Amino acid sequence: QGGNNAGHTVVVDGKEYDFHLFPSGIINPKAISFIVVKLEDIEKLKQISMFDQSAQLKSFFSLYLLTGLKDWEKRLIISDRAHIVFDFHQAVDGLQEVQRQAQEGKNIGTTKKGIGPTYSSKAARTGLRICDLLSDFDEFSSRFKNLAQQYKSMFPTLEIDIEGQLKKLKGYAEKIRPMVRDGVYFMYEALHGSPKKILVEGANAALLDIDFGTYPFVTSSNCTVGGVCTGLGIPPQHVGDVYGVVKAYTTRVGIGAFPTEQINEIGDLLQSRGHEWGVTTGRKRRCGWLDLVILKYAHMINGFTALALTKLDILDVLDEIKIGVAYKLGGKRIPYFP
Repeated sequence: QGGNNAGHTVVVDGKEYDFHLFPSGIINPKAISFIVVKLEDIEKLKQISMFDQSAQLKSFFSLYLLTGLKDWEKRLIISDRAHIVFDFHQAVDGLQEVQRQAQEGKNIGTTKKGIGPTYSSKAARTGLRICDLLSDFDEFSSRFKNLAQQYKSMFPTLEIDIEGQLKKLKGYAEKIRPMVRDGVYFMYEALHGSPKKILVEGANAALLDIDFGTYPFVTSSNCTVGGVCTGLGIPPQHVGDVYGVVKAYTTRVGIGAFPTEQINEIGDLLQSRGHEWGVTTGRKRRCGWLDLVILKYAHMINGFTALALTKLDILDVLDEIKIGVAYKLGGKRIPYFP
């Protein structure tokens, strides 16, 4: 999924769930849900493990408990390779947005969940993973302190309660230990053991991919189909059908190019009828006509077996429906996504 910056609203049997970290399959009592190299927010995992409903009843883990999602902890597995999002990663995410706004007059529009800074730590090889937390805690503590000091030197106003955080983390380690497995071996057994149906769920859209999206207004992960191999450790020959999910109109949360956007009554209608609010941020989604150029581009990268077209009914009240069919550059049509 890439992290808890993305959100899915899932409605099953009249009950509504807002998913961020959990795979949507957690609702299915017959399915095993596997959180892999996407990033984990330990504070949220605490709420899972301790069943702490007194704090933040609106947190999605508490909501699952309140709405009758039972025995999910028995069918949730966490990869030992998952990187950890720390509180200071989230604080730095916000500070970076403030800096961008001050220096450039615009920001990226992140969800401030710490995803970008955590991926930066991962790429700089200073990140810490679940396996680090569960092994030698003294070594983990030393590396945690070094990482925290690096961020404090970059952001002098950043305050980090290092000892307090380490105390919490040590407690979390034992809470989540029963859920943690070697992720690569788990997937190998799933692929080569008794026959199973394996569904890999992506979170962010193709145009938010760190390499192939509308950079720099993108997320920090590979959310195109290549992420199945790099994220799960699945060999390419095991990737079967690829289903693209696309609305009958185009939406976007946050800043970035949007050629078919309708900043008018059409956009307002799509937003209100489609209930287009960001699950994570609560921000209104920007809305516009379906853009077939980006859909074809997404197909170039992902090679869809089939498309699932959603929310077609939102357009029912319109007498005329428009679709973006081509881009022009210098007055000439171009066959590619620029």
